[in-house]
Amino acid sequence: MNESDADEVNQLRSFNRVYTAHLGLLEAHLANSRFSLSEGRILYELAHRQEPTAADIGRALRLDRSQISRTLKRFTEQGLIVSREDPSHGRNQLLSLTAEGRAAFEKADQGARDGVARLLDALPFSRRAELLQAVSSVKKLLEAKNPPVLTLRELRTGDLGMIVHRQAVLYAAEYGYDGSYEILIAQIIADFRRAFDPSQEAAWVAELDGRMAGSIFLMRSQEARTGRLRLLYVEPHARGTGVGGQLVEACVERARTAGYDHLELWTDSQLASARRLYARSGFTLRDTKTERHFGQDIGSETWVMDLRTGS
Repeated sequence: MNESDADEVNQLRSFNRVYTAHLGLLEAHLANSRFSLSEGRILYELAHRQEPTAADIGRALRLDRSQISRTLKRFTEQGLIVSREDPSHGRNQLLSLTAEGRAAFEKADQGARDGVARLLDALPFSRRAELLQAVSSVKKLLEAKNPPVLTLRELRTGDLGMIVHRQAVLYAAEYGYDGSYEILIAQIIADFRRAFDPSQEAAWVAELDGRMAGSIFLMRSQEARTGRLRLLYVEPHARGTGVGGQLVEACVERARTAGYDHLELWTDSQLASARRLYARSGFTLRDTKTERHFGQDIGSETWVMDLRTGS
């Protein structure tokens, strides 16, 4: 496990400790009930499924078969459940709650609801809304069975401000850029919008499952028949998913369609991942020099692609 992976594991474990402590999930019994957490979850499945089998519950909860068997045996002895033979499969036992079992579940369920309600009531409205949104995102991510859906779209109202904000924040945090970088990109984007020529220019926002994941711009250059790839960035959560490659590919293809002979870009030698992407995409390094930008000395690089030959 590398340092980055270890940090991610620690973050998730830290969240789990906070979550379980706030809901009292480490206590011997759930609030207002005689059931443990695992017993309460099994009871929940019994209450919300139509005559499940022990195997059905085990698969849903990912619990060991022997643990399921012991719990169901206790429930039977306590008069909480009854079973009957499955007419379509004689070896299976169909399980259902008795009236006493239903009452026990409703009491335990109400206790759990009251506990969560107390947690939410203790939060200011803004934090409560933020918590519920975060919980929804966590649930969606953990239950997702398909790879994330990547889409490239045109600009919408509000995108330009967000792109300036995200790039300024990320480059300050990751490369130490000062506020002059934010001024520069704000000016570049303002000029792009003010004099936008759809026959020669374009912009794309990448989204992963509907969440902004990066962006790129194709802009005109002062040189004839030369376009400029500008302001490529990829959000941290989308790195390693191919977002950067898709954005660069879209920009290159649009530059060809627009009739440019060359496509050039400027980058900082610190941006190792971007430089590798440019090289893989067919750009070649034309020149490099040390310059003072964004509060530091950087390796100022110009890369170019000959769109007539693809290099």
